[in-house]
Amino acid sequence: MATAHIESKKEDIAEVVLMPGDPLRAKYIAEEFLTDAKLVNTTRNMFAYTGFYKGKRITVFASGMGIPSIGIYSYELFKFYDVKKIIRIGTSGSFNKDIKLRDIILSTGSYSKTYFPYLLGTEDLSFVNSTPSLNEKIIKTANLMNISLKVGKTITSDVFDLYCVDINQFRSNFEGDYLAVEMESFALFYIAKLLNKEATCLMTVVDSLYDKDSLSSEDREKSLNEMITLALNSCL
Repeated sequence: MATAHIESKKEDIAEVVLMPGDPLRAKYIAEEFLTDAKLVNTTRNMFAYTGFYKGKRITVFASGMGIPSIGIYSYELFKFYDVKKIIRIGTSGSFNKDIKLRDIILSTGSYSKTYFPYLLGTEDLSFVNSTPSLNEKIIKTANLMNISLKVGKTITSDVFDLYCVDINQFRSNFEGDYLAVEMESFALFYIAKLLNKEATCLMTVVDSLYDKDSLSSEDREKSLNEMITLALNSCL
């Protein structure tokens, strides 16, 4: 079978999917962490690979950036390919002074000012939880791997906050104890809720209003690798 956006056969996609935003990161994960990895989607250059991690069959499928893009791919994977679980793995920014560069965050739920749930499911929602049982597995795995994990609510924004004309005005839209801001999780969590599936999000903090340093490509890769191995081992 195929959809308007995915060329894969149904049997090409595993029940568990890791979803980075960047197609080239999907390629990197497949080459560096999976065995017997097979390229199963190239439509619109949104690369997807299915292979094995410690004997577990896993698909790594890129989502692109923003709510509309991840909304399309996660919906089609859940609805037409019988995917049961999606873990988004990505990067984020933060305007929480307690969050540092390289911190790994697990989102318990995402807040967003978007019409997405109303347009897709006729629901007026601004906050959606991720899947508690999936979060519990990730927290347990992080403890076993001795990985420090920040756990809490996050924000999904329709704009890249660093480009805002007035960052203080942007921040005023999101009152509360939020750990990080990114651009995809709300849609993923809502679609999982709508279709009775499981979803959560791990993210590595790569920029902060409280830290003017920037991560080198080497530092960023090392930090992302820790998050990737956490996600992979949580799938076991």
